Amino acid sequence: MNPNPLPLAERLEVGFITSFDSQEGARQAAESAEARGYDSLWVGDHVSFPLPTLDPLLLLAQAATASSRLRFGTSIYLLPLRHPVLVAKQVTTLDHLCGGRFCFGVGIGGEFPAEYAACGVPVEERGARLSEAIPLLKQLFSGNAVTHAGRFFPIPETRLLPAPKQPGGPPIWCGGRSAAALRRMGRVADGWISYVVTPERFREGLETIARAGEAAGRSLDRFGTGHLLFARIDSGFDAALEAASEHLSHRYAMDFRDATRRYAALGRPEDVAERIDAFRQAGVRHVVLDCVGPWEDRDAQLERFASEVMPLLGEK
Repeated sequence: MNPNPLPLAERLEVGFITSFDSQEGARQAAESAEARGYDSLWVGDHVSFPLPTLDPLLLLAQAATASSRLRFGTSIYLLPLRHPVLVAKQVTTLDHLCGGRFCFGVGIGGEFPAEYAACGVPVEERGARLSEAIPLLKQLFSGNAVTHAGRFFPIPETRLLPAPKQPGGPPIWCGGRSAAALRRMGRVADGWISYVVTPERFREGLETIARAGEAAGRSLDRFGTGHLLFARIDSGFDAALEAASEHLSHRYAMDFRDATRRYAALGRPEDVAERIDAFRQAGVRHVVLDCVGPWEDRDAQLERFASEVMPLLGEK
């Protein structure tokens, strides 16, 4: 079986997902990532969430002022909650501020239906809205005049200038793991940023994406493959599991212990590195760390990963 059915990058990149609520926090996050050798910085998105959450595009616009090297990304932006024309203008602006180093990770969410209700979007329409919005965004990114007669986002002739810094616009990576989501990626996306999947499930997902892309007649020069990975370095697996599952259960307002055990990278530095290598063998080329546990441990976890795990990954 071909483990990499799509054309992938050779090098493994590592970034982390974070949040901040001030100019100083944005600067510290970006400078810390650069100093420790990380490749990227990511933020999440929710309109209404059990924990305080700020707008991701505004957060990244602030962080971008503190780095001339890092890539920036959303993991993931709930695109069905917004109109694609306004999103295209915001994303284009951010891509310029990032110097053409922005990756637009999008998805449907749906685990918190109240935020769909708050935005006046029927939650059952989220997949169809995403399927319509992604090709429309790409047309708008072209800088050409666009007319669209879709079900959800009909627009008269519209031209957005300037075009993004990156020719054709930032790559659009999709979250999701259902068969429908994977087929959508094969038809219209530039990459997959997975979440709560095993390496085996990731490998199978790439095969589904490849089949869908082939059926759609797509010719891909490169397909981005990212994975948002819960990670916790500790004295051993049990200690890491305890801290990680307590944090995630609070974050998602549900018992997350079994999911933490199954999907996270936990334990000593060599255990975490081994788990990441399994994902690399499955086709992941960009690991986005979510360092779980007490918030006050986060910086120390990022430092330990950089100094103790990265050397074990060999030439990334």
